[in-house]
Amino acid sequence: MTACGLDFGTSNTTLGFIGADGPRLAPLEGAADTLPSAIFFPRSAEPLVGRAAMAAYVSGEQGRLMRALKSVLGTALVDETTSVGRLRLSFRAVIAAFLGAVKARGEAAAGGALNQVVLGRPVHFVDGDAAGDMRAQDVLGAIAREIGFTDLSFQFEPIAASLDYERQVAGEELALIADIGGGTSDFSIVRIARVHASQSDRASDILANEGVRVGGTDFDRQLSLSMVMPLLGHGSPLKRKGLSMPVGIYQDLATWSAINRLYDGKTARSIRELERDAERPHLVSRLARAVEDERGHSLALDVETAKIRVAEAGATVLDLAVLEAGLSVGIAHEDLVRHTGLLADRIAGRIASCLATAGLKADDIDALFLTGGSTRLSHVRAAICTCVPQARVIEGDTFGSVGTGLAIEASRRYG
Repeated sequence: MTACGLDFGTSNTTLGFIGADGPRLAPLEGAADTLPSAIFFPRSAEPLVGRAAMAAYVSGEQGRLMRALKSVLGTALVDETTSVGRLRLSFRAVIAAFLGAVKARGEAAAGGALNQVVLGRPVHFVDGDAAGDMRAQDVLGAIAREIGFTDLSFQFEPIAASLDYERQVAGEELALIADIGGGTSDFSIVRIARVHASQSDRASDILANEGVRVGGTDFDRQLSLSMVMPLLGHGSPLKRKGLSMPVGIYQDLATWSAINRLYDGKTARSIRELERDAERPHLVSRLARAVEDERGHSLALDVETAKIRVAEAGATVLDLAVLEAGLSVGIAHEDLVRHTGLLADRIAGRIASCLATAGLKADDIDALFLTGGSTRLSHVRAAICTCVPQARVIEGDTFGSVGTGLAIEASRRYG
């Protein structure tokens, strides 16, 4: 067995292969079969990945944390360099370091080399840019070869998830597969039947694919900009009439892939200058502290955690004492819906296009299969379910369905 499926996600990554009992996901960090897509470069040690990477950063260890790496694919950032200690590495080299660690751990679990891979990909890496889409796929393929895969191919992530779901059905049905991940939301309409599962050519069963570059990190970003960044001066006026604090700093601080831009020294000096010109300097002082102490990633982690707690419990209090003693903000479910509702609508809006491409009506869909972490957000689920109201709702493995399906596809393609 040398073939595997690799789901490199914006938030989490999985690797699967066919074992003695069928498809399985490799343990990538202890017993966990999901690995947060994060890498930490300590000042004087080997890189850490996954939960260990985030724990090292949160504990205050000196170094560089990078997360949401997949989001740079299809952008000019992928070939730009970034400071990692005393080195400058391209973002593609950083991705290669992370995926190389995933491959090595997968091989340890498989008990041998993994030379062939089916890589998951979103329906659209980049919205409305076919050339950018292909560039992103080409870069990911080149990285896979760099880390030692000799044969590789791609499969749309929702199609892979459908292969996992197909193992559960008895008859034949039309299924809408909704994969709402960290960076993209993808949909496929597939004719599902267990009796077809062994067929190598399933092209006629794939009726439509659609996607949009909106995912969990966009919800984090919007929640941060709306609920947290105003406490750091976002939208507050300067003494110069008609001017406010520049929005770009706050947008970068709320965006995983852009946070490191703020740590160049010049940005901190600019913020201190703005503090002197601010009508509410105590707010801008908090912003300066976040940048000077390089707390951007921990702030982003805290916002993500708050989002999850709101989704699970309906409300939470986000502690911001790292910026100022006693500082916190309460976040209710109504706040999450108000500030991210348009994102949920954008995601659901792609379903109508998917149905039109397939030549189907909403009532033709028998089953709605949900996977991906952002399906845990109730307003996202509701927006999707409303589009196919007659469909049975099937809960997939939130983080594992795509990886399992890619393992099935790898076995079909490479044996």
